[in-house]
Amino acid sequence: MNARAANRIFDTVNIVLLTLFLLLSLAPFLHIFAVSLSSNNPILSGKVTIFPVELNFEAYKRVFGDVTMLKSLGFTVFLTVLSTLLCMAMTIAAAYPLTKAELKGRKLIMYMIVVTMFFSGGDIPLYILIKQMGLLNSMWSLILPPLVNPFYMIILITFFQSLPKSLEESAELDGCSQFGMLIRVILPLSLPILATLSLFYAVNRWNGFNDSLYYITNPDLYPLQLKLYQLIVNSMASDNLQMEGNMIVQITPESLKAANIMFATVPILIVYPWLQKYFVSGITVGAVKG
Repeated sequence: MNARAANRIFDTVNIVLLTLFLLLSLAPFLHIFAVSLSSNNPILSGKVTIFPVELNFEAYKRVFGDVTMLKSLGFTVFLTVLSTLLCMAMTIAAAYPLTKAELKGRKLIMYMIVVTMFFSGGDIPLYILIKQMGLLNSMWSLILPPLVNPFYMIILITFFQSLPKSLEESAELDGCSQFGMLIRVILPLSLPILATLSLFYAVNRWNGFNDSLYYITNPDLYPLQLKLYQLIVNSMASDNLQMEGNMIVQITPESLKAANIMFATVPILIVYPWLQKYFVSGITVGAVKG
């Protein structure tokens, strides 16, 4: 067997294995989608796999028919965008100075930051702090506590340190200040890692649930995850009966939960392809110093 035939067999086996892995990864998502579109009896009898059985849109009518749900979606989009921008600004502002060897106390600062990755005060002291600051029932209670993630900051520091020092030296010779160097030289070269960390921050905020459950009691400030939780709890406590013409249509909690999962998942999935080209390079380059 020559080398070309061996490579062809190797590529074929890889394609088959990757295709199977893709199908296995998609199966749970397709199952949830099928449940959200299936009728009551097939769901209860366990007949729904990855294809809808007895097509039924009542769960989606319940979700999209709730005006407060759409309002919560808009607020969550605004919250996610604002939080991501502020988190990235603070992470960059913290990471860039720590790349400078001449910064006094740099090792001590890094040590104090790393310690926070392993030890924290806990939820109760944080709740007391948020309450004493008057941030309860405020969107800032969802933005300020996770403003800088130490792990993401360390990744960004490593990426900054991997950039050629000659670029900074050339900028200094041209009379560029540190801030100008960051804006004109460092950040344009850091788009892969910035896009990757922005995606991480956005996903964390989009999926955030515990902090909103602790700090938010005003329905007008419910993020999407908390709103979906409230909807599911209320649906399980009711009979889930709706009138359609002269017929009574029953919605199972499983169908409603599946529709809620799709409603919360699809928007963030739409964003991912736009950042995918930066994702792999951002992680690999930021993971080790080049």
